[in-house]
Amino acid sequence: DVYGDGVNIAARIEGLAPPGGVAVSGMVHDNVGSRLDLAFEDMGEQQLKNIAKPLRVYRLAASTRPAAPAAVAERTKPSIAVLPFTNMSGDAEQEYFSDGITEDIITELSRFRNLFVIARNSSFTYKGRAVDVKKVGRELGVAYVLEGSVRRAGNRVRITAQLIDAETGNHVWADRFDRELADVFAVQDEITRSIVGMLTRGLEDDALERAKRKPPESVVAYEHWLRGNRLLWTDGQNNLEARRHFESAAKIDPTYSRAHSGLAVTWQMEALGFWNVDEGRPSYERSMAFAERALELDESDYQAHISLAWPLLYSGEFERMKKHIDRAIMLNPNDADTLANASYLLAMYGDTATGIACGEAAAKLNPRHPDWYPSFLSTTLFTAHRYEDAFELRRKMPDYFIDSTFYGAAMLAQLGRLDEARQWAQRAVERLSQRPGGARQAKKSCVQIMLENNPYRRPEDQQHFADALRKAGVPG
Repeated sequence: DVYGDGVNIAARIEGLAPPGGVAVSGMVHDNVGSRLDLAFEDMGEQQLKNIAKPLRVYRLAASTRPAAPAAVAERTKPSIAVLPFTNMSGDAEQEYFSDGITEDIITELSRFRNLFVIARNSSFTYKGRAVDVKKVGRELGVAYVLEGSVRRAGNRVRITAQLIDAETGNHVWADRFDRELADVFAVQDEITRSIVGMLTRGLEDDALERAKRKPPESVVAYEHWLRGNRLLWTDGQNNLEARRHFESAAKIDPTYSRAHSGLAVTWQMEALGFWNVDEGRPSYERSMAFAERALELDESDYQAHISLAWPLLYSGEFERMKKHIDRAIMLNPNDADTLANASYLLAMYGDTATGIACGEAAAKLNPRHPDWYPSFLSTTLFTAHRYEDAFELRRKMPDYFIDSTFYGAAMLAQLGRLDEARQWAQRAVERLSQRPGGARQAKKSCVQIMLENNPYRRPEDQQHFADALRKAGVPG
């Protein structure tokens, strides 16, 4: 929201700065004078794009700049530089396409709050040069380097990408993408999303392995969050362990939004563990408080928005929930976990078309997805009356999500496979009765409990689920 010559000049001068360095205009240099203990080198007059007159530019002398390796030590989250993808097409006019892929990847990676991404201007100083990845890591102060190539022939394009550990030179992740070029910009967007989705998982996996090799007292806030995040949506014991990691992250860095949004999810999971809305109310309230605190700390944190959507669902604030889902997706349409959560939440809201699209996109962005991804998507497909597709997903999943077992019974009932539906229903009811609080739950029918656990906004969706459960033989 700032415009004018000052902004334009700064943007152009930035491109003249060496990697990790600083360049300033003559006016800034003269105003600073001798007020700061800094040494500048005169770069002479420079003709800058879209600036009418040449401007004198100075750069901060190397001796007064902090060393890049020190920056690596200080960073508590993965740092990455995306080098310009090499145009292998043999056609210089295709350079725009390879540059566009690189720039889009940098932009989309920058949406992830847990990554430190080197800006385009610094990365593109290596364009057209044979590079030593270890040297790039030292010069830019990053732990990882992404490099790749683009080969376009006729109506097809092949793009390769590889993530390299800048310290060791070892490959962390690599993949190849072959596409038809019916719509060059659509293909560019698709490939960018695929690379970014898989790349962020590769970065997190590598960072998690590094964290596991450290003694517990040395693990920083981000690494505690990373450990906790991988334990979410599994079981009750892991939920408590995840909470301990998020609490440690918040203690180390009280301003870390992710720690608070993670805590919100653990209390949401605890509330669901009661299988009774009234019993779980205190946990819902704590979940809401942590999620709202996360947004106070960082309104642009997409995960904080999605963590707030959950307690809003169970408090019946559907429209407010929908706004936070939309905001989370707008802030980062490439985060697989956000999209997988949105799939279920949008089913409860009644927008199954968008929910299915989110669930399918999440599975593509994170091919090694956990079991709760297909669990949520199968619920959305059932709500959309796509019973065959829903059960095809459900039958491949482990049988430890009780709600999913009830949904499996409902799917089979709607498919007319009543004997199988009754078997699933019996297993689900038995498992529900064995859970803590079974005596309290006996006061309610299983159908009522399932409708409370899956609070549809639209009466017709509630009735659809209830009728399918009763058809399967679920009491109530």
